[in-house]
Amino acid sequence: MSHQNLSAAEALEKLKSGNQRYLAAATNPGDVSPAIRQYTCENGQSPYATVITCSDSRVIPESIFSAGIGELFTIRVAGNVMDNHQMGSVEYATEHLGTKLAVVLGHTNCGAVGAAVSSDPGGFVKYITDEIKKAIGEEKDPTKASCLNVRNSVAAIRESLKELVEKGELTVCGALYHIDSGEVEFLD
Repeated sequence: MSHQNLSAAEALEKLKSGNQRYLAAATNPGDVSPAIRQYTCENGQSPYATVITCSDSRVIPESIFSAGIGELFTIRVAGNVMDNHQMGSVEYATEHLGTKLAVVLGHTNCGAVGAAVSSDPGGFVKYITDEIKKAIGEEKDPTKASCLNVRNSVAAIRESLKELVEKGELTVCGALYHIDSGEVEFLD
């Protein structure tokens, strides 16, 4: 039941094959059984990948990658932007849980990216859209802007957690989830 010893390449392949199963699935084939709940309660978690994604209710990493309880360490924030809280979560997953792969998963039709492209919201949302605006510059195409935003978060993780990356303990890549088809397009 442990996935802790997967390399970054093995974890990426597991995500890709899980997404392929998801494309034809009507329900999530991931293990959510009483047995796995009890096992992870008694033995802790050992996820094989960290996924940083948007809070959008249509983006469900465990379903998208056909994963069950204890398989993914998921960090969600609108617009999949990175700040010290998210960075600390990625660092924790790598150093304490042994995940060797972090995937920043953006998506098409992202409301946070759309707001950054077409408006100037106030309140606390402005912290998110300002970060996205820095990432996308003058890009107006929503899908291209989502990809630029993902790449910005990937670069931020690689820079902030440079020591883990350089030691080969963490591989970081970006991906775009197409909410219409369910397909995940890996960007690097």
